[in-house]
Amino acid sequence: MSLEDALARFETLAIVGIGGFAGANLRFFAVDAWSSLAGILVANVLGSLVLGFLIYEARYAGIVDRKSRLLFTTGFLSSLTTYSGFAFYTADAATAGPGPAVAFVGANYGLAIGAVLLGRWLAGAVRGDGA
Repeated sequence: MSLEDALARFETLAIVGIGGFAGANLRFFAVDAWSSLAGILVANVLGSLVLGFLIYEARYAGIVDRKSRLLFTTGFLSSLTTYSGFAFYTADAATAGPGPAVAFVGANYGLAIGAVLLGRWLAGAVRGDGA
């Protein structure tokens, strides 16, 4: 590996790391500001909305460059959203019975998928065709 390749790889790792640091801290503040269940739900839905927008924007318009997508998708949004937190709090909610756990799972999946679709629509609206 050449020095240039090594520096490019390091730059990519730094970009992802900076985004991850910011996303993890925002998730921490969301969980701290609301209840754990609400904070995880907000983080997952908001992250899904932004991810949907960025992925569809990149696919169809290409305005956001590769480094910015790495910063936001692989770094920031991957740390903001949390499958492990979702799994933990689902199991925790199940201690109160199946109803709260099913509601939490349904809210996370339903709202997050809806948020991705909303992000896709927003990406289309920005480029003028409504996707």
